[in-house]
Amino acid sequence: MTGPGSQLAGLAATELAAQYRERALSPVEVVDALLERIAGLDSVLNAWVTVAEGLARGAAQASSERYRHGEPRGPLDGVPIALKDNCDVRGLATTCGSRILRDHMPRRDAEVVTRLQAAGAIILGKTNMLEFAYGNVHPDVGQCNNPWNPERTAGGSSSGSAAAVAAGMVPIALGTDTGGSIRIPAAYCGIVGLKPTFGRVSHAGVFPLSWSIDHVGPLGRTVGDVASLFDLIDSAPNPGRERADGRSSSLRGLRAGVVRQHVGGVRAGVRAAFDRSLNALAGAGVDLEEVSLPSWEHAEAAHFLVLAPEASAIHRDWIRSRPQDYAEDTLRQLQLGALIPGDTHLRAQRLRTWIARETAAVLGRVEVLLSPTVGFVAPERDPALGSELGAEEGLRTGPHCLIGLPAISIPCGLAEDHLPTALQLAGRWGRDRTLLEVAARCREALGPETGIPQIVGSA
Repeated sequence: MTGPGSQLAGLAATELAAQYRERALSPVEVVDALLERIAGLDSVLNAWVTVAEGLARGAAQASSERYRHGEPRGPLDGVPIALKDNCDVRGLATTCGSRILRDHMPRRDAEVVTRLQAAGAIILGKTNMLEFAYGNVHPDVGQCNNPWNPERTAGGSSSGSAAAVAAGMVPIALGTDTGGSIRIPAAYCGIVGLKPTFGRVSHAGVFPLSWSIDHVGPLGRTVGDVASLFDLIDSAPNPGRERADGRSSSLRGLRAGVVRQHVGGVRAGVRAAFDRSLNALAGAGVDLEEVSLPSWEHAEAAHFLVLAPEASAIHRDWIRSRPQDYAEDTLRQLQLGALIPGDTHLRAQRLRTWIARETAAVLGRVEVLLSPTVGFVAPERDPALGSELGAEEGLRTGPHCLIGLPAISIPCGLAEDHLPTALQLAGRWGRDRTLLEVAARCREALGPETGIPQIVGSA
């Protein structure tokens, strides 16, 4: 692909780090090239809210010095990373895509940022998102566009993180996921996105949407990059125990459940890509079994009845004092959540427990669950959360958030309108690294990567 910084756009984070160690590249060169690429492409994509040029150049210089002395801090030292703009970085505004926090300047870093900087990763900036991650774009900010076709959305709510990675403006990024907000934009943009097990990655310093459903996770162009970033932010007390339980490098004998409820109702091209993926996995030795999860028919309702009151409680004071500063649809959703009775919220929590128990029973006999990530390719606009299209968009990603299972979206080819589609894998609770190992093997079995799109209208 031609254009600013194109020579480095296709390099994975792990490839950059390898070239640093071999002294073939320096973090200073990479940051300069990516800043040039952002300047050349972002007028088309609108992926970035803040480009932290000074912070990034200073960190790149320090990282280059560490490599010069043979003292890198870790495997991703000197690798640039983007952060969704609900993640606090001291000295950079955290706007959450809203007029409400337009001038908010945090005094401390989020815990994930502290971990990243301690490991030498370079914060390149903050990325565009739907307002407060709640399903609507604020008109002050504008929609983030898809690198495969800028007349389509990049998805939400981690839209800018996905678009920036897909367009080669940054190799890796962080997003948040409360109903699919990492995996949906990853699917639309043809990259990899992981929603970890609930609580596996700290939320401290990340503005909440729903306390009991929010997840923080990585996006990248390869499963290896996502796994490397996950390693840096994983706060599990004993991750080595899970690593020792991981599968071998072969898919042979893997028991995978195809979720019956989530295969129907998808667009023809998405279904064709999904079927091709299943055939490829079967050819690699995966034992496929159709599984039924009747309780998941109620997951969408339970998800909304848990999320909406929590979101409204977080925004209670602003709903009263600054209603005019929200996007119209965001305000409407927050007001609706405030009307849900407490006993309804509690009944939804009981339903959530039932769904979790049934899912755990199914995952007792299969190791992963398979489905399309989304039933269609990127639409022109982000569908409103309460709309029919919005409900369909999150149908296959919401249950994993509700019950906290780790889930990952990997590209599996192109579907309608020559746009990416994706395969979703969900694993057992707390077995994030095992899921990443399986996803890496699956990605290999599916054939060539989707690649970096030729961005329409770019230099």
